[in-house]
Amino acid sequence: MNPRAMVQTMITLASASLGLVAALAWNEAIKATLAKLGLGDDLTGLYTYAILATVIAIGVLTMLGRIASRIGGQAAFEREAEG
Repeated sequence: MNPRAMVQTMITLASASLGLVAALAWNEAIKATLAKLGLGDDLTGLYTYAILATVIAIGVLTMLGRIASRIGGQAAFEREAEG
């Protein structure tokens, strides 16, 4: 196996696993915040949480796509109109 490919694979796996840990930490923090606001387990709280998580995910992915295009890389996702 190519040492460069091995290091790239290790970086990818480490990034994914650390991303999962961070996502789980944010999950708990947002749940606790919604509980403090009185929106914990009811339907309104669940929808608020889902919408908030979706907006954050879209924002982060958009920002990463712009950064990738600025440095000459390619984003992992493309819109249908561009593809």
